Amino acid sequence: MPVVRSLRDRLASERPLDGRLVCACLHVTAETAVLARALGAGGAEVALCAANPFSTQDDVVAALADAGMDVLAARGESAADYASHIAQLAARSPAVALDDGADLIAAVHDDDALLGATEETTTGLVRLRAMAADGVLRCPVLAVNEALSERTFNDRFGTGQSTLDGILRATNVLLAGRTVVVLGYGATGRGVAQRARGAGASVIVCEVDPVAALEARMEGFDVMPALRAAERGDVFVTVTGVRGALAREHFERMKDGAILANAGHFDVEISLDDLGPGREVRPLVAEHDVGARRLYLLAGGRVVNLAAAEGHPAAVMDVSFALHVLAVEELVRSAGSLTPGVHPVPGALDREVAALKLATLNVEIDTLTAEQEAYLRPWEGRGDA
Repeated sequence: MPVVRSLRDRLASERPLDGRLVCACLHVTAETAVLARALGAGGAEVALCAANPFSTQDDVVAALADAGMDVLAARGESAADYASHIAQLAARSPAVALDDGADLIAAVHDDDALLGATEETTTGLVRLRAMAADGVLRCPVLAVNEALSERTFNDRFGTGQSTLDGILRATNVLLAGRTVVVLGYGATGRGVAQRARGAGASVIVCEVDPVAALEARMEGFDVMPALRAAERGDVFVTVTGVRGALAREHFERMKDGAILANAGHFDVEISLDDLGPGREVRPLVAEHDVGARRLYLLAGGRVVNLAAAEGHPAAVMDVSFALHVLAVEELVRSAGSLTPGVHPVPGALDREVAALKLATLNVEIDTLTAEQEAYLRPWEGRGDA
């Protein structure tokens, strides 16, 4: 993760986070450890808990604990333990909170010690914007998930590849010649659809937004309602951010042997109640009887790229966590200047991360001349005919 490493070197010399407590609810993986160490190098005291019980890497927890960092996480921890860990971090009154799903922010947002927070997921931002609309969100939040470099690297290339990786690890199914149904054509759904097509699958996209649906059609994908797609699909991937994207009415139309996977943040997109009880037929694969059909649910409906695989490659998280590092620094430097609510990541930070990543890839790009920059300024006084 060379971009985060370069930021770590700068932070270590400048120490902009001295004396600040930074608490994070993220997937506790090796990549997150690199983020935590970078923040620590900048002077912050860092404490972590897990955003998902199936993504935690226990060896990473042990390594960070050996280094003196407070980590409240264990692979497969219970929902009660998860809630307790969130509460423990919130009780420490952090200066900055980093979140993946907004549970930590919801617990700590009205603490006067909190300067601000960052959010990693679309699901979390939906929740935070609802809080803001209701007038209850009491801190500024930088929407890291919506930064352009994050959307490109993390959602399209990261989740697109790692979702298929999780499905293949869990099932060893051949995608070529099969029909993959992608529910949701946001940045992540685009990545899943593109990679499934690259693996030789026929791809159907289901959407509720007409602009996204039109884009999917112009990209060459079949587009249709989910109930029609249910009859044709062999593998289903939900990435919608909403509850019940696949439910009983869909299950009852599916082929015998259909595979169900979720790439959204929470395990609500596939209706588990409608599937009923299942039996494990191989690790992370449960067989459910729906009438005469056998349907196969992966990873209990949890985010499949982390529960059944290793999540994003480090090269992807390098960009994502570099944005978090710069966002934390921005929140500390601008303490008190941002109003409560959800704010975009400043464009300068987005461009800085992209430029640093290009440098690590030995890619050079053009720069505008002074004349070109002048031409792009506001039209008043430009003087062209």
